[in-house]
Amino acid sequence: MSFPRIKIGLYAAVVLAVFVLASYKLYQRGDSRTPEKDAVLIQAMLQGLTAAHYQPEKLDDTFSKRVFDLYLKRVDSNKKFLLASDVAQLRKFQTDIDDQVKRGTHEFMDQTNVVLDQRIKDVQVLYRDILAKPFDFTTEESFETEPDKMVYAADKTAQREEWRKFLKYQTLVRISEMMDAQAKKKDKPLASTSVTPSPTTTSEPTRTPAEMEIEARKRVLKYFDDQFNDLLQNDANDRLAMYANTIANTYDPHTEYFAPRDKESFDIAMTGRFEGIGATLQEKDGNIKVADIVPGSASYRQGGLKAGDIILRVAQAAEEPVSVEGWRLDKAITLIRGKKGTEVRLTVRKPDNSTKIIPIIRDVVVIKETFAQSATINEAGKKIGYIKLPTFYADFNDNGGRSSAEDVKKELEKLKQENVQGVVLDLRFNGGGSLQDAVEMAGLFIDSGPVVQVKGSQGAASVLNDRDPRVQYSGPLVVLVNKYSASASEILAAAIQDYKRGVVMGAASTYGKGTVQRIFDLDDALPAEFNSIKPFGSLKLTTQKFYRINGGSTQFKGVVPDIILPDAYSYLDQGEKEQEYALKWDEISPARYRSWAQAPSFDKLRTASQARVAASPSFRLVNELAQRMRKRKDETKVSLKLTAYRTEQEQNKAESDKYEAVQKSAQPLAIAPLSIDLKALGTDTVEVNRASRFTKTLNKDITLREAVSVVKDQM
Repeated sequence: MSFPRIKIGLYAAVVLAVFVLASYKLYQRGDSRTPEKDAVLIQAMLQGLTAAHYQPEKLDDTFSKRVFDLYLKRVDSNKKFLLASDVAQLRKFQTDIDDQVKRGTHEFMDQTNVVLDQRIKDVQVLYRDILAKPFDFTTEESFETEPDKMVYAADKTAQREEWRKFLKYQTLVRISEMMDAQAKKKDKPLASTSVTPSPTTTSEPTRTPAEMEIEARKRVLKYFDDQFNDLLQNDANDRLAMYANTIANTYDPHTEYFAPRDKESFDIAMTGRFEGIGATLQEKDGNIKVADIVPGSASYRQGGLKAGDIILRVAQAAEEPVSVEGWRLDKAITLIRGKKGTEVRLTVRKPDNSTKIIPIIRDVVVIKETFAQSATINEAGKKIGYIKLPTFYADFNDNGGRSSAEDVKKELEKLKQENVQGVVLDLRFNGGGSLQDAVEMAGLFIDSGPVVQVKGSQGAASVLNDRDPRVQYSGPLVVLVNKYSASASEILAAAIQDYKRGVVMGAASTYGKGTVQRIFDLDDALPAEFNSIKPFGSLKLTTQKFYRINGGSTQFKGVVPDIILPDAYSYLDQGEKEQEYALKWDEISPARYRSWAQAPSFDKLRTASQARVAASPSFRLVNELAQRMRKRKDETKVSLKLTAYRTEQEQNKAESDKYEAVQKSAQPLAIAPLSIDLKALGTDTVEVNRASRFTKTLNKDITLREAVSVVKDQM
């Protein structure tokens, strides 16, 4: 969801300023020095959270334990540095952190970093020693890849053994990648025509696994040298920012602290205006994870990078890749971003634990492809309208920018001119955006009435209404959603469902993000006395909750579709309910509203859809794939025997190829851009190709095909 930059609320700002001024005077009492920036930051942030968060925590031992657990997980996510004895020693702070933040100190953070610094230096000697000797990939042993199943090493001997397996696994992965690359290589043309053709001049020599092992260890050594160099360069500001963000995250997953540099990166991610690959990334448990793909971006068009992928290594074109495992997000982004037209190669780990190299040509994010687009689908003599809405965009700064609600209204008008007999509104992978646009968009399909309720931590809920009695489109309607439909998407889908205005279809539930965030600029909130130690950064925190007009929250549970379809992403542990410290579902009094008079026959439509899905080879394969993925995802131990590892990788590829083959063999939809749009584009080949690309990606979409069938069933 997009977050407008606003000033902190009056009450919160006043309380925050008074509190920090009091802290400032305490520091000044008998001491002329400037107050410590870290102490002011932590106290200011905590006071802001207490004054403005939707569900402020009590600063007690429970809060302390949450910060303790989460911070250890952040600083040593794979349990590769701290020993069990170190954690036992740090546990003395487990119930004291609340007292520390109240007095503006951070002994727990300081002591953790002292211990961690020493362990990093110890392990640096350790991994170099291990990588100096060859690995034996014929022995039967395995390595655990799931951090939650790992344990802190009991002593240095156990730690060495864990690192030996870890480094062996890293080397194994690279050998397998080299073997795949060698198998794909074909004879290359001669670099010079003066050279006499021969097998030695037209082909690269075939390397043995032993030769690859030597090269792989060299690469792993370089990767870890780079990683540890980065770890050892973390300064006090980096560590304070991580600690402050850990404290914020214990309130809920969407409450965060942004250091000044991180806020700049956040702003870029929200606007999408940069040259790069067009993916929203997040740092989670020591990994760089793909949170979302920007519609219309280079990553979106290439198609290989998906939400949920973890980026392991980054290469500039054909250069040697650099490992970003364990890196800070800001540093990783500097490698991934780049000038338009240049190539970046990302080695990613998929959610099923397979690895893949994805080449992407960087580009300017094409803003036009983030806007609503429509097409027509001709199916058995019926013409169906299709609208894709990637995000609920709006011009929050009132600079004359476009509105998603206004654009969807225009697309509906064009579809009516095309004489469509039904409409599919596609909100899959739509992470939200403008709340007001969601309200106005719902109003295009219903008479005037309530659309959503918004409630702060105190007082009654506010009801946001569609006040326009006109109905832009009154025919059969299907709304498509999946696990990545969130926030404003859930508001619109819930309103359509509660009014019984149309049929909501898709995965078992939407994401479940039913909260509102605001960004508070700490520099604006703090008085001039602190100018000498500014900037402090920003605080993004949850201030309100969304509620459906039936009284239930969209938070945590999301929206359950009227018709549930098999979904390839169903094996993923995605959604608000999977996040740490997520706010729970609740309900309030329903708003007064009247259901749509021509409500669809949901039971009849559901029965017909289930029969088609059961008879569909494509949907059957999707179900089988999801079940296999779920099983494989739970099998987190990998073999360190080369032949066994290679066999497993080949099986994964065969299953993936089988799925792609069945998808390609699916009966294509007769989907095409609107004639009025093509006419307006004229001879602009770039725009014509963009319109063609939009429809081409949809013609084998089995979920869309079923949505079209449900629309037809309503005619």
